Formats: sequence, C-alpha cells, structure tokens
Amino acid sequence: MSPHVSHLASPCSEPLQDPRRCRGAPRRAAGGGCPGSGRRSPGARPARPDAAAMAQENAAFSPGPEEPPRRRGRQRYVEKDGRCNVQQGNVRETYRYLTDLFTTLVDLQWRLSLLFFVLAYALTWLFFGAIWWLIAYGRGDLEHLEDTAWTPCVNNLNGFVAAFLFSIETETTIGYGHRVITDQCPEGIVLLLLQAILGSMVNAFMVGCMFVKISQPNKRAATLVFSSHAVVSLRDGRLCLMFRVGDLRSSHIVEASIRAKLIRSRQTLEGEFIPLHQTDLSVGFDTGDDRLFLVSPLVISHEIDAASPFWEASRRALERDDFEIVVILEGMVEATGMTCQARSSYLVDEVLWGHRFTSVLTLEDGFYEVDYASFHETFEVPTPSCSARELAEAAARLDAHLYWSIPSRLDEKVEEEGAGEGAGEEAGADKEQNGCLPPPETESKV
Repeated sequence: MSPHVSHLASPCSEPLQDPRRCRGAPRRAAGGGCPGSGRRSPGARPARPDAAAMAQENAAFSPGPEEPPRRRGRQRYVEKDGRCNVQQGNVRETYRYLTDLFTTLVDLQWRLSLLFFVLAYALTWLFFGAIWWLIAYGRGDLEHLEDTAWTPCVNNLNGFVAAFLFSIETETTIGYGHRVITDQCPEGIVLLLLQAILGSMVNAFMVGCMFVKISQPNKRAATLVFSSHAVVSLRDGRLCLMFRVGDLRSSHIVEASIRAKLIRSRQTLEGEFIPLHQTDLSVGFDTGDDRLFLVSPLVISHEIDAASPFWEASRRALERDDFEIVVILEGMVEATGMTCQARSSYLVDEVLWGHRFTSVLTLEDGFYEVDYASFHETFEVPTPSCSARELAEAAARLDAHLYWSIPSRLDEKVEEEGAGEGAGEEAGADKEQNGCLPPPETESKV
C-alpha cells in the first residue's frame, strides 16, 4: 500500500485498538495519533523537554477515571416494565368516561373492579327487595300474617329481610320454594318480569367485564423480556444500535413485530419547542426484519445510516445527549388469539458504546438450549468512537485512494503489450541496417 494511505485512514480507527488510549487527551492533530504520543518526523530536531509539556503528556496517557459527562436527570417516559409514566390531569369532560362504561370498568384497578362487582349485585338486590317490601306493605300483607284466608302477593314474606331474600332468589333463579309469588298480585308479576330482565343484563355486563379483565394479555407481556441495556458496536463494518428481546414461555407470540421510537426534545426553525418529539428508528421495516419469529432470543439491530438520527453522533456526543429509546413488541398470543404488546425503554446511561451481547444459544443433544442467565450480559469489543458519518467518510476516502493508487491488471497488460511492440520495431531497424532486403518500395525504385 502507498505510504500516503496512512493519513486517509479513519479518524476514529485508533480506538479500534484501545479506546482508553487517548482518554482525557485533547482533540488529535491533523497528522493522526494521540496528542503527546511523542511521534515526530524523521528529520525533525528533538526539542528540549519541558516540565509542563511532560506533565501534560503523562496526563494524556494516565489511566485515571474519566470525568463523567455532565447531564441532567431525565424523567422516564416509559418505565422498564412498560408502564407509561403519564398521568391525565385537569380533565373536565369526565362524562366521556361514562359514554364507554364497559372500557372504564375494565381499565379500573382490581380492588375497584371487585368493589363495583359486589355493589352492582348488592344494590340491585336491595333495590328490588325494597320494592317487594313496599308492595307487601301497600297491600296490607304484613298486617294479615296470621290470617289464613288472606292471599298475599308473596307467600311467607313477613318483613324486609324476607323481601330481600326473595329478591336474591328471583334474580339468581335459585327458587327454594318457601317464598312464592301468587296469581292474585298483578303488580308483583310485572315486577318479577322486570327484575328477571334487568338481572340478566347485570349478569351479562358484570360477568363480561370480569372475564375481559381476567383474560387481558397484559400479564402475557410480563414473560416478554428486553435486555437491560442497549449496545452500540460494529456489524459488517457499520455502526449499529442493538438490543435483545426474548420470550420465556413455550407458547409463542404469533405475527410478532418490533418498533423503536426515539424520544427527545427539539426546537423547530420557527422557535417552537417540542418537549417529547417522537422519531422512528428503523429496525428493518423496509427489509421485513421487523417481523420476528420469536422462538429464541433475538438481537434487534438499528443500522446508523444517513437516515438515522444518530448519524452524526459520536461516542462523546452520545454520552452528553439527552434522549430515551422506547421499544415496542406486538403480536398475538398463540393460546388465546388476543393482541399483546410489551414495552420497554433505554435512557442515555443505558446505552453501552463498544459492547456486544453474550451468546445465550447452545446446541445440545438434539435440541437448542437458551441460557437466560446470560440474557443481559455484554462484553466489550473494539469499536470506533467517532460518528457513523465520519466512519463512512473515512472509508470512502480510503477506497478512493486505493482505486487511484493501485493499477489494475488490465493497465499492466496494456503496458506490457506496448513495451513488446516497441522492442519489435527496434529489432527490425537493426536488421535493415545490417544488409537485409529492402522493402518493396525500394526495389521498384531501383
């Protein structure tokens, strides 16, 4: 390779050997290398050592801890367990919740749902029990309890407690047979039909709410796990942001798909401040890599290209940035066919630059085994600390230099053929001078 290739190498190629080599050093010079590395041209005259310069050089190579970047704390938008950290405040149009009462009851906490379940039945029993007691009281049945010739509306109804028990028996269709409505009470017959109809509606509504709440796939999302950290490293020579997902159950998620959102504040050109701006992070939507066959843990990769919001973010810039990455996994539960969604998020300090995930899949005798003990583990790998843009530009400059400095085989062949033709012409001229036959034009002239 040409000696001029060295200055065209990637400006971040040095951290590929040891990213801690230039820790704490100022920005490197144009000639490459770490500041204070002691390199000089062959013809340069060594300068007189200075105490301050030597101290600065020793500080550049000191393995001491790097000063952490100053970054203000960030409130999570989505918790690690997938719970959205947003509360609705000052909602004045509360009537809108009553227009969708079924969803409102399903979304309630379990203790409130059980409270409404008990109150729905208890209040209807008390309400119709009070009406049965009022009918008995209005007809005078309570005053003729010992009169065998009197035909009451409900036999053996002697008080409010008996009316309450008769209401429970009617609505639940128990029918013990001790308290029975007679055919001499038309208002009681109408009330019996009304309670039977309304009781069926209450049963359908409350049992439906409890069934939907029990069968909600929220708990299924608890067995869908995300890695505790995201990593940035090279894949096929390109910087990629990666995280890992896995399913703990043997029943799989059908039609699983993954999405990623970058959430950070931004300001428009007009001065508008958007506190939680959402930007899509491509995880293979164009190629179909976002649709997962989630049988074993998978590493989801976001390639940092020109369309990525991290295109110009170096390691130092990423550490000083303030953002949150929200990942969303969706699919259908194989056992129930209901849609399930699992969420998680990664803050800036949860993104590890220069790391890669430890493999968790091993081949055993006749099957593959997943070791979830190593699911969250990572290890360091050589990774440039510059941005993806600088890495791409350095690779392009290197390719261009190699293209123009190294001749191709075709050019070499052409040069060899040209050299052969020149040698043949020189040999013919020598023969003519040594008495060879002249060309035909010379013979015709003679």
